[in-house]
Amino acid sequence: MYEGDCPKEVLITDFLSGQHRTGFFRELSEVSMVKIYGTFGPSCQSQGILEKMIQEGVDGMRLNLSHTSLEESRFKIKHYRACTSRPEEREIIIDLHGPEIRTGYLKSAVTLSEGTEFILKSKKTGETLPVVSVPPVFLEALEPGDEILFRDGQIKAQVVSELEPSQSEAETEETEKGRFRRFLCRSTQSGIVNSLQTVKIIGKEVYGSTVTTRDHENLALAKELGITGIMQPFVRGSEDIQSVREAMELYGLDLRIFAKIESETGLRHLDSIIESADVIVIARGDLGNAVPLWELPRIQKEIAAKCLDAGKPFMVVTQMLDSMIRKPIPTRAELTDIFNAVMDGASYVMVTSETSVGKYPVDVIRYLSRTVREAESYRKAKMPAARVI
Repeated sequence: MYEGDCPKEVLITDFLSGQHRTGFFRELSEVSMVKIYGTFGPSCQSQGILEKMIQEGVDGMRLNLSHTSLEESRFKIKHYRACTSRPEEREIIIDLHGPEIRTGYLKSAVTLSEGTEFILKSKKTGETLPVVSVPPVFLEALEPGDEILFRDGQIKAQVVSELEPSQSEAETEETEKGRFRRFLCRSTQSGIVNSLQTVKIIGKEVYGSTVTTRDHENLALAKELGITGIMQPFVRGSEDIQSVREAMELYGLDLRIFAKIESETGLRHLDSIIESADVIVIARGDLGNAVPLWELPRIQKEIAAKCLDAGKPFMVVTQMLDSMIRKPIPTRAELTDIFNAVMDGASYVMVTSETSVGKYPVDVIRYLSRTVREAESYRKAKMPAARVI
């Protein structure tokens, strides 16, 4: 598609600001440049739906392994590959569990109305109040007064106090020689907490292992199932990328690494991440929890500019067509967001819940694809000699 498949450094003019700067660009082609990704889920697991999504312009699919495994997802991948006579062209990236902290497996969903009190701890032992389980490493960082976010910030709670362990918990603590902690929390923003949902302490960064045991199990199957890329969450620096590459080598994998920028630490080490990763992912969900929301648009622009200057492809993701989870028509603001991402030079755009659990996965790809093509045509007319990578 590209001559030599490498970027060219040229002097260009930003037609909106009129300013000149040097950047890396690729020659324009008649075929689409920006790749469109959807996300696997219950709403698009049938071969019929996947075929329609491909017809509407989807180039690849993401599989979120925080909620499933590659072994359990064989049928999804099989259906996707069967949708075309050239299955090798169907890209699939797996989003590893990585260091992200999530709730444990809950017996049932926990409904939190404003003011609801609940217990936060690591063991699923009996309580009179609702229980949300989290990893011990998360509890070690917790203090009374802390604010907690669940589900990418959709639900908020405050830590009221630390409680003494029950007698059985104290006996377990003594036997396992560990520190058992449990906290009383109160919801300040209502919602429903389910198993394996993101959880974060405002103002603190708490992480698990870069590559988990579950990640190794999934990487071991990646070659057999034809995975084409690895998405690593909460990348904090080049060391995380190196850890993922070393893990891939154990299973004979040589795949692109999509580095998700989702924390202040990732922002501080962005230069080294850009240098070591293959694709930068502007993951606006958790990144929007790490910084004030009103700063997020500027930060997105700054990440995009750094990627362009370095000749590094980048992806924009999160809530691009969020309203279409429930409605068949997107908002004007969402379409403008997609258009601007392409104008900023994105090489990839991706939707998540819109296709995984939304009501209109095919329509989502239709609106996404057509808006991307419209933006590409506009940029081609305004900048006929070059295109941002």
